Amino acid sequence: MVGCAGAPRFALPIPLVEGRVEELFSLRAIEVTTGAGTALTAGRCVYAHYTGWTTDGKKFDSSRDTTNSGRVKDPISFPQGFRRVIAGWDLGFQGMNVGGLRRLIIPWQLAYGEKGRPPVIPERATLIFDVELMQVADTLPRADGPPRPAGQAPSCPAWNAVKAAP
Repeated sequence: MVGCAGAPRFALPIPLVEGRVEELFSLRAIEVTTGAGTALTAGRCVYAHYTGWTTDGKKFDSSRDTTNSGRVKDPISFPQGFRRVIAGWDLGFQGMNVGGLRRLIIPWQLAYGEKGRPPVIPERATLIFDVELMQVADTLPRADGPPRPAGQAPSCPAWNAVKAAP
């Protein structure tokens, strides 16, 4: 149902996609659209839209949904490679360019683990995400004070500042 020979089948209403399948550390990444924009490199800020499903076809979250007030949500942002998101995302965004669209099929070990996040994410849940890289940006410099300790995640600029930049 994902449009690739040998790819797993999932229950609808997950939209069908076609593209090149690449195995990344037991993570499946289907390159639906190769972006033509700036390449994402480790340590930069990711700005992405996403929709996530469980393998039974239940959508559990999407940055493309509107808020209760009808406002369109901003893309999610995170510094790539600093474990601020599930491991499957840190791995799955590697090598993407702005404008790229991937389907990530993430095993439970790279998602929310053995316990999941009840009641939304069941235990040992394989998750499916469609992710679109909207923009990349440099992380914010640390405010006055000592240098950031090794391994501490930097901050990302606000989406409004990034999308307004030339």
